Amino acid sequence: MLDPLAPYRNDLGRPVEELDTPVLCLDLDLLEQNIARAAQLFRQHGKHWRPHTKGYKTPQLARRVLAAGAVGLTCAKLAEAEALAHAGLTGGLLVANQVVGPQKMARLARLAQRAEVIVTIDHADHVAMLQQAAQEHGATFSVLVELDIGMRRAGVASPQAALALAQRIERTPGVQLAGIMGYEGHLLDLPDQDEKRRRIYQALDILGEARELMQNKGIPCPIVSAGGSGSLPVTITHPAVTELQAGGLVMMDAYYARKCQLEGFDHALTIRTTITSRPAADRAVIDAGLKTQHVEYAEPLFLDAPPVVHFDTPSAEHATLRLEGEAQGLPIGRRLTMVPGYSDLTNVLHNLFHVHRQGVVEELWPLESRGHLR
Repeated sequence: MLDPLAPYRNDLGRPVEELDTPVLCLDLDLLEQNIARAAQLFRQHGKHWRPHTKGYKTPQLARRVLAAGAVGLTCAKLAEAEALAHAGLTGGLLVANQVVGPQKMARLARLAQRAEVIVTIDHADHVAMLQQAAQEHGATFSVLVELDIGMRRAGVASPQAALALAQRIERTPGVQLAGIMGYEGHLLDLPDQDEKRRRIYQALDILGEARELMQNKGIPCPIVSAGGSGSLPVTITHPAVTELQAGGLVMMDAYYARKCQLEGFDHALTIRTTITSRPAADRAVIDAGLKTQHVEYAEPLFLDAPPVVHFDTPSAEHATLRLEGEAQGLPIGRRLTMVPGYSDLTNVLHNLFHVHRQGVVEELWPLESRGHLR
């Protein structure tokens, strides 16, 4: 079997400045600082942390957040949870998505036999599918009922609908209620911070109402899950929320910094790129285009270039920079360090992280669940 890291092993021990480009890098010192700061924040507010792994897709990073005190890990897809379990990370795996179809049900049953796994539902049909799978495979499934708290994606439409689904679960053998979930993702980048706080609280109040309805009917609701990195400072203070899924903050991209105004975390994730062309005094071309980075949500930040370097136009393999003043002296061959616009959709374009400490590559972390979409 071919070694997927073989082409990169010569990079171990090499200074980051000497790496061929484009290359995706993680600063291990900053990453560990971000994890420690997040863990302390959760302890301070008395909330559990079950961070989303869909952005980094590597068990090496997942192990670090668990060691810092996370109660488990959140996944976008069943295949991601399977990959984590295969790596020995079998505790508290939340699949924050609806799992549908006989193939997936069989896989879920096999996963539940070797890992602690929770799945998300928002319809009675999901309960029926899980009940059938429980009977066929001798499994018991833990579930969260998802509520739509304003994002207009998945989720039941009201606290009353959540209660009705919870009551259905209570009557169904092989299926047990672990709690509820909602996502305030439509509010992450509101520019007015007072309005952002007010509207996030209004959204999360829906979860609080659903939990209260269940508890009044004698239905335990131990987990109330919410919270992305962009809403962390607000969501972590809401009294109804018991745990948060914020995961991307440990890498800290430009979207969280600029659009979500998240503070207190450092840019551990970067891309090294090279100026490959200087067709005009006010224009440069770099080798990091849309196949290297995602820029739709936010433009990348340049860490080691003059402030008069502006990201302009991306194409498939290249991106154009607009240069002013002293930046017009940047030569062909100059390497630059960028903070990606959005880490989740940048990382999946790469096979691995070059992990460095004090500027020297220490480890290579493959994105093992990259492409695990089923």
